[in-house]
Amino acid sequence: MNRRSPTILCVDDEQTIQSLLEFMLVPAGFKVVIACNGRQALEVLAGQPVDLVLSDVVMPEMDGFELCTTIKAKERLRNIPVVMLTGAKDKRDRIRGIEAGAEDFITKPFDRDEVLARIRMLLRVKELDDKLNYAYRHIARLTSYGEQMFNGFDPSTFVFMEKIDMMVDQIMRKLSSLDDSPEVVVVGVKEDDICRWYRYDMRAERVSRSDMLMNLHQKVAFTRSAFPEMSFYNEYDESSNVSDFVAELEKYLMPISNMVRYASDSFCIIAVNYERNVTSHYAEVLNHVVMQSLFLKSLAAQIKDTQSAFDYMVFALARASEANDEDTGAHVMRVGDFCAELAIRMDLDDGFVNMLRIQAALHDVGKIHVPSSILKKPGELSSEEWKLIQQHTIYGPMIIGGHSRMQMAASIAVSHHEHWDGSGYPYGLRGEQIPLEARIVCIADQYDALRNARAYKKAYDHATAVDIITRGDGRTLPWHFDPRVLKAFVEVADRLDEIYRVSVAAEQTF
Repeated sequence: MNRRSPTILCVDDEQTIQSLLEFMLVPAGFKVVIACNGRQALEVLAGQPVDLVLSDVVMPEMDGFELCTTIKAKERLRNIPVVMLTGAKDKRDRIRGIEAGAEDFITKPFDRDEVLARIRMLLRVKELDDKLNYAYRHIARLTSYGEQMFNGFDPSTFVFMEKIDMMVDQIMRKLSSLDDSPEVVVVGVKEDDICRWYRYDMRAERVSRSDMLMNLHQKVAFTRSAFPEMSFYNEYDESSNVSDFVAELEKYLMPISNMVRYASDSFCIIAVNYERNVTSHYAEVLNHVVMQSLFLKSLAAQIKDTQSAFDYMVFALARASEANDEDTGAHVMRVGDFCAELAIRMDLDDGFVNMLRIQAALHDVGKIHVPSSILKKPGELSSEEWKLIQQHTIYGPMIIGGHSRMQMAASIAVSHHEHWDGSGYPYGLRGEQIPLEARIVCIADQYDALRNARAYKKAYDHATAVDIITRGDGRTLPWHFDPRVLKAFVEVADRLDEIYRVSVAAEQTF
């Protein structure tokens, strides 16, 4: 199947710019659609799928800012990245573009390699975001369908065989004299063309599982169809089409008087020797119980895959935020690991720890909008440059957005430079006005910054970094940090050093 080429909507009222963008993008494998102003662009967006919008700022009828604002206001369009085309010194245009929701800026005159690199990066992020949104919608639908089934369901700890054990227990355990149950249940699970068989017996009112050596032909035990098969068998039923299968199964079990079987391409369950003849009703009951287990298995896998995609997207965005800085991206990963160690030491719950480990990576995402010339400046920053650096805490939550799943990341991005004594920025919060997650990131970020060499500073060893944080050096002072977090830092400092050294060694390897 041929993959659709990404469609780039280029919005500019100048024929020369239109031709230039087509000249850059078409040979790179992109489909280009042209619009002369914002109104034409919205007509295009209403009639066909678009993957990214490149828009000039100044245009007749509807300018780039209004177009961007309109796109971001529409639920169907808001995930389409918008890149504003601006002049090199149009600072006001950049600020208005940020306020309108633009993801990036490209300055005129264009550099072909930069244009293509930025477009490809934004398309990768959009693709991950689209997959994530689709997965969430799909999971939400499944969750609504089986709400009662999910009580106590935890996908992170989901073990399929444990669920099968519970399922077989339901099949074999008699809760009243009216119940009918099989004597033996056999389960086959196939993974990577390797089949494992398990036998279940009722012993002393308990169902026990044991491994079973059985060489049933896989083409017989499992179905090659896309749909599962249900069958049942009763002794002396000459019309049964599974008699040969039963005869083969008896070689490994015992004489079989009746049987119910569910088979898919990777899972098989066989219940044999009920107390009376079985009917299609027994098959439907077995099918119902099996489908619950397989449904949960599938759901657990989807949730884990979605979480993996979510984590990947977060780290991709975090790495993008370091593109203009000197760091390779390892800094954001380390800060997350440092934060997790601190949170564990503070006895915070596992959910908080896991979320903090991932979302702390976005603490400096606002640096995307800070010029690299300032981030890499070797000398002392001017007051104006320092103000621009501080603005990354304002840009951060604007980039992250208001999704409830990303609340912690937004909170960290805006508050990780606030100080316990109120001397931080951007709002001068103090004490517990600062969210706990930001207080933790504050010290983790500072520790890693001290360990790393920068254009304006040398790298410090572990002992010196710990001493600066706990005793102060005039610029960094211990009362900048939450005392509780500082105490945890001292207690796990050696572990942070170990994480740092392992990370640096890995970087050097690659």
